[in-house]
Amino acid sequence: MAAEAAGNDLVQAVVLLAAGVVAVPIFKRLGLGSILGYLAAGLVIGPFGLGFFSDSQAILHVAELGVVMFLFIIGLEMQPLRLWGLRREIFGLGVLQVGLCAVLLTCVGLATGFPIAVSFVAGAGFVLTSTAIVMQLLEESGETAAPKGQRMVSILLLEDLAIVPLLALVAFLAPLDPNAAETAMRSRWVDVSIGVASILGLVIAGRYLLNPFFRILANSRAREVMTAAALLVVLGSALAMQLGGLSMAMGAFLAGVLLSESSFRHQLEADIEPFRGILLGLFFLAVGMALDLSVVAANWHTVALYVAAYMIVKGAGIYAVARILKSDHREALERAVVMAQGGEFAFVLYAAATAVGIIDGEANAILTAIIIISMVLTPLAIIVLRYFTPKDEPSLDGIEVADGLTGSVLVIGFGRFGQIASQPLLLRGIDVSIIDNDVEMIQAAATFGFKVYYGDGTRLDILHAAGAGRANAVLICVDKGDVAVQIATLLRHEYPLLQVLARSYDRGVSLQLINAGVDFQVRETFESALMFGENTLKALGVDEAEAAEVIEDVRRRDQARFDEQLAGIDPVVAAGKLLKGNMPVPTPLTPPRRAGRALNEETAAVLEDSPNAAQ
Repeated sequence: MAAEAAGNDLVQAVVLLAAGVVAVPIFKRLGLGSILGYLAAGLVIGPFGLGFFSDSQAILHVAELGVVMFLFIIGLEMQPLRLWGLRREIFGLGVLQVGLCAVLLTCVGLATGFPIAVSFVAGAGFVLTSTAIVMQLLEESGETAAPKGQRMVSILLLEDLAIVPLLALVAFLAPLDPNAAETAMRSRWVDVSIGVASILGLVIAGRYLLNPFFRILANSRAREVMTAAALLVVLGSALAMQLGGLSMAMGAFLAGVLLSESSFRHQLEADIEPFRGILLGLFFLAVGMALDLSVVAANWHTVALYVAAYMIVKGAGIYAVARILKSDHREALERAVVMAQGGEFAFVLYAAATAVGIIDGEANAILTAIIIISMVLTPLAIIVLRYFTPKDEPSLDGIEVADGLTGSVLVIGFGRFGQIASQPLLLRGIDVSIIDNDVEMIQAAATFGFKVYYGDGTRLDILHAAGAGRANAVLICVDKGDVAVQIATLLRHEYPLLQVLARSYDRGVSLQLINAGVDFQVRETFESALMFGENTLKALGVDEAEAAEVIEDVRRRDQARFDEQLAGIDPVVAAGKLLKGNMPVPTPLTPPRRAGRALNEETAAVLEDSPNAAQ
């Protein structure tokens, strides 16, 4: 029996991993994102799909550890000073959004005939946005550190903190037994006191115990012990908050913040990251499995009505708050769509409300289904938003567009390479015109005394306006190889007598640039790497003249290999003849005659003393 149970557990583990491994790449390839892939995979393997799992709630409970670890890593990146710097967003923007949306969603319940306590609990649960979904979306789009991403993170932090007063309100809204009202009220105050004490205890322990604890473990030089300690801190903090009647995720977040200025921060983040990713994926799988299709089928009118009503009303509230606080239309609309769903902390709130009798088990199941469906719809809503929303056009306020430029040299691209390349020309007094299509870079260059015009070098009309036809030379200094080749081809076709000099990303781009007809090209890392190698030889005691000779030999070999590649010889063949590798090769028994002096007397003596010399 034990073997059979173990085998069944192994089958379920394999199914979970296989579902994620198969579904996520497919959904990402289709442009639907990893979250929707996990949710769909969970639905397929869950109780209402292929039936590999029957108790999805148990899996969901375990998978919440992924959210816990996610909040811990967020906390590690939120140093107290940085957190203090976001106080206006957290306690201003966050409170305003949560408060307004809670009122609006409570009104939805009241308007459809539910009592105020039930309406408030249902609406307040939906106010708590899914931290896991929003953070994953921000991470995939690379906007976590952007200003609009930081505003969303601030709101999420406030919502995570809001679970504390919301759970307290649920306790106070619970119907009281008239015969035990005083005892019940006293019990509720005790619960609130325990929660506050849990927070204070965690803060004190983190402030005075965690750093000495990790310092002692680090001295043991046992990597696995540090990993175990990192997990212990995360799970222990979560457990402390849970025992205090609060959110596990909030405990992990607080532990992360308290360790954010520790010298062990990066080590902890590296140790936790693999567990976080796997468990967060498991969380999304479990959410998909937890969708009770029988409840949805039996109450589909109610579920559909409230999913639509809650998402639209919450989205409208988020949009209104964003616009009131001076966000532009695009950011407000994007925030409304991204944060319009309910979240995982709603499950905690609804469970607490069920336990104290505010809602019954059926209402809990319906509300849970509403939350899950809203989470499933969010990635789809974002895809629709991105499809119908035009891409951001850079604001050109205070920036001049290239038009009628007359410099004798035109520089296209003013990043690190272009800035350095322009210096000899400017010091010589040559009239240089500069264009770039990076608005932020143009603004930054102006603070250092450079006049850079906005213009895209891949457009022929811009090249005309930038004075390419009047210039003596054009310097292509862009950092993308394909763009450099495109500009070079365009210039050579339009201005065949113009001198074109180009920065090359690598060897392949250099070959394309020469075929495009540039007068000069240089690989951006080639000369600096040769200088680096030459100084390494000197540091190892090689004579300066000999080091220079070796570097010149490398340069000649590279040029010979380059010429052969231009002639169409296979690059592997060319490299085999001219490129020196470090793979071991058989040593000839008789040294070549041309290397006669290469074996000095000391080396020869070593060979003669070798045990194999007589053989």
